[in-house]
Amino acid sequence: MLTRFLCASLLCLAADTGGIDPFVIKPYVQLGNSPKLQAREELSILWHAADHDANWSADYLPAGKSNWSKAQMSMLRRVDAKGIPAHRVYAAGLRDLAPGKAVRYRVSLDGKVVFESAATARKAANQPYRFAVFGDCAQGTAEQKAIAYQTFQTKPDFVAIAGDIVYSKGLISEYRQKYFPIYNTDTAGAATGAPLIRSTLFMASPGNHDIGGGDLGLTPDGLAYFLYWMQPLNGPTSLASPGSVPATGVIENVEAFLKSAGTQFPRMANFSFDYGNSHWTVIDSNKQADWSNPALKDWLQKNLAAAQSATWRFVIYHHPGFNSSKAHFGDQWMRLLAPVFEQGKVDIVFGGHVHNYQRSHPIRFVPEPGKWRSVVPGMWTLDKKYDGVTNTKPDGVLYIVTGAGGARLYNPEQSGDPASWQEFTSKFVSNVNSLISRSASRSPDRLCLK
Repeated sequence: MLTRFLCASLLCLAADTGGIDPFVIKPYVQLGNSPKLQAREELSILWHAADHDANWSADYLPAGKSNWSKAQMSMLRRVDAKGIPAHRVYAAGLRDLAPGKAVRYRVSLDGKVVFESAATARKAANQPYRFAVFGDCAQGTAEQKAIAYQTFQTKPDFVAIAGDIVYSKGLISEYRQKYFPIYNTDTAGAATGAPLIRSTLFMASPGNHDIGGGDLGLTPDGLAYFLYWMQPLNGPTSLASPGSVPATGVIENVEAFLKSAGTQFPRMANFSFDYGNSHWTVIDSNKQADWSNPALKDWLQKNLAAAQSATWRFVIYHHPGFNSSKAHFGDQWMRLLAPVFEQGKVDIVFGGHVHNYQRSHPIRFVPEPGKWRSVVPGMWTLDKKYDGVTNTKPDGVLYIVTGAGGARLYNPEQSGDPASWQEFTSKFVSNVNSLISRSASRSPDRLCLK
């Protein structure tokens, strides 16, 4: 039984701030640049506030402690994008946390508490945990709010988003309209969303809509992924690597963005982290990230090779290589990495992009040689004896599409039509929005939607 201490209540702002909300965006939990498990864990709490000097502070109370500790405070960045009022992103570091234990935290302005919640430190390798996975989510729909509420009810220790975090161009303005209000609402409900990110760790990979605003001449508030997330920076180091996300357009807009993003851009597009007994490799699958390039492929191979002591090895990115939907069927370029995943003994590859749920049979795939391209023919071998119940040792990699996190569904007519599926598809649900929520177990299939 997983236990956690949840305190999602917002203190009465009227009493402390004269009725004025001091936040541009209320506090939320991030892992920070902390890819490896630690004997004493840490978390970061981020919030956004107006662009003027203010006396912010934060403190925290780990489970079992009687005295509050001062958090290490920093202003991460000043964001100054044309068309958006300049604002500041603050961070409070919660240090010396016992793995898997609750920690209360509170944020103060001028010595008065204006927000209070709680989180849970990352679980150690010997502790049970539950995670949720979905993609293609923040479109501002009723379905997004319902999925957020359902996620909240499952009480995950962390949530992984398989790209297309915010529609339709990953803009600051879109985060404010469609992401933060739904995943950090003060009360939980199917019609409103849930107070998730103030208490639950979210991790994410970038999708095509997340970097769709890369022309900063057309969308000066684009590429907000690199401004508002604080994830590990252990990916490929070269800023000129073939996987670099483009930032183009009016030079002063680009310069302002680069100054705000700092080391986050473009390195945070690819990274890895450990949670419990699992290793997660998060990669940018957008087509400009040419994973046939030796430098990028070498990083991926070494990352997986270094994780062989983990019980579970998961990879998450946006564009699925193995997809039975009519929508995006030709977006197959990630199939070229199948031999790398097999060599690295990856258990499950999670993807989004296609707005439904699909699960493959365990696959071994030999792609035809060639350059990075959309359609990738080749030869697959399927393990159809594997069922995750009586036969729990898959011969191959399981590929999961979980792109029904809130956006409009694709191809609902295929849900009950197995004749329209590819041979490698074992499960296909396209008539309802969905998420994956599972505890770690000895069988990979038990992590997946039945």
